[in-house]
Amino acid sequence: MVRVMANEARRYRLRWVDVFTDRALAGNPLAVVLQADGLSTAQMQAIARETNLSETTFVLPPEKREHAAKVRIFTPYAELPFAGHPTVGTSWVLLDDGLVSSDAAGFTLEEGIGPITVTVDRTGRSVVLWMAHPTVKFGETIAQRDQLAAALGLTMADLRSEVPVQVASTGVPFAYVALKDAAAVDRAVANGEALSSVLDQYGLPPVFLFSPVTSDRFYSRMFGLHSWARVVEDPATGSASGPAGAFAVRYGLVPRAPQVSIVSEQGTKMGRQSFIQIKLAYSADAEIPERIEVGGWVVPVMTAELSVKS
Repeated sequence: MVRVMANEARRYRLRWVDVFTDRALAGNPLAVVLQADGLSTAQMQAIARETNLSETTFVLPPEKREHAAKVRIFTPYAELPFAGHPTVGTSWVLLDDGLVSSDAAGFTLEEGIGPITVTVDRTGRSVVLWMAHPTVKFGETIAQRDQLAAALGLTMADLRSEVPVQVASTGVPFAYVALKDAAAVDRAVANGEALSSVLDQYGLPPVFLFSPVTSDRFYSRMFGLHSWARVVEDPATGSASGPAGAFAVRYGLVPRAPQVSIVSEQGTKMGRQSFIQIKLAYSADAEIPERIEVGGWVVPVMTAELSVKS
C-alpha cells in the first residue's frame, strides 16, 4: 500500500529479484515498484537511474479489467516498450505478492508494445514463468561483417560464414551474430565507438552474440549501446533470446521441428550466469514460428520501501 507522510512523501513497496536463475546473486537483477500509479514518468525515470539496473519496472492498474496489470519498463536512460527479464520478473512478483491468484495458470500484462501473455508452469522443481513474444520480424542484413567483427575484437574466421549478420525483432531490434564456438563468444570485447560507426545506419541495435553448443543449447552474450561509445553487457536478455531461437532455426543452426526447445546460457563471462528457456512452435511450411515463448526461474533478493516526495 502507498502511504502518504506528513511531509507529502509517498512510500512504495519495492521488490528486488534475480531473473533467469535458480540462485540469488546470479541471473539478471530487476527492481519492481508496486502500486506505482502515484509516480510521474519523470519520477519513474529518476528511480530507474537510482537503481542503476538494466531495467526497473513500475506496476500500475490495468486499462482493461481482465488484465493483471499495466507495466512500464525503464532503463536508467529511457522507457522500453517491451523487455524479457522485466516481464518474467514482474510476473513472479505479482504472484508472490498475491496481486495475481497463486493458482493462476496464466495472465496478461499491458506493456508499451501491447498485451503480453504470461503462462505459469508449476510442473518442475520450481515455478517457471513463460512470456509470449509478438511475431518475429527479420530486418536488414548488415553488410560490413569484417568491420563488425573487428569492433567486437574478433576476426572473420570467428563468424559462421554461412549465416548472415542480421537485425531481427519481436518488439526490440537486435543484431544477431552467429559465432563458430563458445570460446569466440567469450573472446569478444566490444569497442563502442567502432560498433556505433558500423551500426548507426541500422538504428544502433544491441548486438547478440551466440554459438550453438549442442542442437538445443546456446552460449550467448549481449552488448548494448546506450549512448555513443558506451557499451553495457546484459547478463540475460529475454527479448533477444526469443528471436535468437527463430534466427537459429531459420539459418539451420538448430533443427527445425513442429516444437523446438532451446536453452541459452548467458551472463557467464560477466559472473552472472543465466539460463533462458526458449520454445518455438512451427506450422507446416511456415518460415517464421507461429509462437515464441521465453521462460525461466526467478529468485527473490530483497524487499525495500521507496520514499518519493510528490
